[in-house]
Amino acid sequence: MPINFHLSASEAATRAAAANFAEHILKPARAEYLQHEEHHRRFQATHPAYVAAVQGGLLKGQISPAHGGSGGSLVETAIMVEECYAVEPSTALTIFATGLGLTPLNIAAGKAGQHAEFLAPFLRGEGAPLASLVFSEPGGVANAMEKGVRGFQTTARRDGDEWVIDGEKMWATNCAGWDFKGCDLACVVCRDVTEGISKPNGDPKDSVMIILVTRADLDRSGPGAFEVLRHISTPGHTSVSGPHVRYTNVRVPAKNVLCPPGQGAQVAFASFDASAVLVGAMGVGVMRAAFDAALAFAKRDSRNGAVPLLERQAFADLLSGVKMQTEAARALTWKAAHAMEHGPGNYDARRELALAAKVYCSDASVQACMDVINAVGVTAYDLSQPFAELLNTAIVLPIFDGGNVGIRRRHLQQLMLSPTYDAWAATFGPSSGKQ
Repeated sequence: MPINFHLSASEAATRAAAANFAEHILKPARAEYLQHEEHHRRFQATHPAYVAAVQGGLLKGQISPAHGGSGGSLVETAIMVEECYAVEPSTALTIFATGLGLTPLNIAAGKAGQHAEFLAPFLRGEGAPLASLVFSEPGGVANAMEKGVRGFQTTARRDGDEWVIDGEKMWATNCAGWDFKGCDLACVVCRDVTEGISKPNGDPKDSVMIILVTRADLDRSGPGAFEVLRHISTPGHTSVSGPHVRYTNVRVPAKNVLCPPGQGAQVAFASFDASAVLVGAMGVGVMRAAFDAALAFAKRDSRNGAVPLLERQAFADLLSGVKMQTEAARALTWKAAHAMEHGPGNYDARRELALAAKVYCSDASVQACMDVINAVGVTAYDLSQPFAELLNTAIVLPIFDGGNVGIRRRHLQQLMLSPTYDAWAATFGPSSGKQ
């Protein structure tokens, strides 16, 4: 079959539905949350839009059909993310962060349905359930998997038929819930300390586990079990909640273990492999919005000259560069999304494309925003224009979901260092003699 870059009927329908949702639900949500100064109050103001997303099937659409959801392909999800990010990234991130919070369950949930109860609230199509992948910590996690270090500072110990969780987390979107007393479901990545402290030369991965913590678990553990230590204000995504939180003697049943010690790191990192593609799509959405805004400005404004700005070569050169980078970024994102699910190549080859999409598209989105700002000039510094907000949205993309410098490029390096590295396997299939 020849290479085909046209959208399928399903993909075109996804794009149309996402564009409609972005225009009629997400865009008005921004006007509502901007009435508040504090970012955590802005987050709460997006509740009606989130409810609409639930009713519209956006949560169920982020759960695998194998677990009762209606999720489509990763390409379709990337298309949906781009459409939303091109209109209103902040409210959209809360919705897609629940998808990230459910990804470990999509990957590791038992086939016999032993984790069905945890997914049930997100399949009903009602209410406003929030999920969170609770991974990052105040001291950072970029080096937490190095041999000889303790690893994650958030710990869990077995006590009879329960696990007891203690520690602090930070930047986990949605983890505090709408009332800041805990979300409906948290996939908490932590370190097993049941047998005591880690060995000096041990491998931290051997003790990493993922435990499912529900709001009922937090409430049952009593006052003070879950605390928000600080709400974080950020330059962009100003209606998103990812606070500094603390777990103290949080008790959960043994059945809540999604990944036992030694299996948690693999599932956590695999979750971020899928989300890497979606960060690429976020970057594409921001670049698209920046281009569209600059193009509209260039057609209507002459800067008191004889012709519109678009007829000036310097402006057109910058703008055409942004357009080409957007097209290239989208092609890489779609390729990475398709390869993750269909190959060719083994998982490492497909993973490399996902990492590349995250790094390339996030870096390109920042540069695109700077290019259109330089093209527009000082008017872009006016907050009544969209350009500064687009830049503030873009600048987090290279540093969240695994920073490009501290984590993602290092993962690319590790792949290239492998003796079995096959550079073009995800494009042409395995080279002769390589699997």
